[in-house]
Amino acid sequence: MIRFENYLPILVFFALGFGLSVALMIVSWWRSQKAPYKEKLSPYECGFDAFDTPEHNARGRFNVQFYLVAILFIIFDLEIAFLFPWAVSLKTIGIFGFWSMMLFLGILTVGFIYEWKKGALEWE
Repeated sequence: MIRFENYLPILVFFALGFGLSVALMIVSWWRSQKAPYKEKLSPYECGFDAFDTPEHNARGRFNVQFYLVAILFIIFDLEIAFLFPWAVSLKTIGIFGFWSMMLFLGILTVGFIYEWKKGALEWE
C-alpha cells in the first residue's frame, strides 16, 4: 500500500524549488533595466543584423564560415566524447587501446592542420 506521507518531503522540495524559481524570475524582471540602447541591440556574435528586415528571413543566405565553425565544433566535441571513456578504461584496454586513440587523435590533428592551412579558421 502506498503511503503518501513518505512522499511529502519530495512534494515540499518541489514546491519550494518551484516557488523559489518563480520568485527569482519575478525579482530579476522587476529589478532589470528596460532601456535598450544601440550596443544592446547590435549583433553579438552572429555577424549580421537582427532579423528585422525582409531580406533576413529563415531562407536568407548565411556565410559559409558559420557552417565551418559549427562542423569543427562538432568534430572536436566528439573527440572529447571519445577521450573520456578512453581515459577511464586505459588500464584495461592496454597498449592497443592507447595506440588506437593516438591514431584517432593523429587523424583529427591532420584534419585540423589542413583546415588551418586552407584558411577555414580565418574570419573576414
